[in-house]
Amino acid sequence: MNFVRLLPVILSLIVLAAHFLRAGLLPLTLILLALIALLALRRPWVARLTQLTLVVGAFEWLRTAVFYILTRQRLDMPWGRLALILGTVVVITLASALVFQSHALRERYGLD
Repeated sequence: MNFVRLLPVILSLIVLAAHFLRAGLLPLTLILLALIALLALRRPWVARLTQLTLVVGAFEWLRTAVFYILTRQRLDMPWGRLALILGTVVVITLASALVFQSHALRERYGLD
């Protein structure tokens, strides 16, 4: 059941890893994939590191959204759908960090 609870976290990390892979940043991609594997460890620092990574990742998505929105505005291209999609990715990534506040995951990672 904990796998289901961690699914938003895992998916958010995979999407963030894909973002960095597309940018040619293989080391960051590998670090994010390794973090997924670390979720198997029942240690408080794993949960906190993952939460921090997701919050920083949400800011990366926000930075990316602003960059592409401004670029599209300068080119007089539509940007509303882009803003909606990347805004949703930001919210989902931030919400994934909150998964560790559930009772079951707090207990699993010793956060109580």
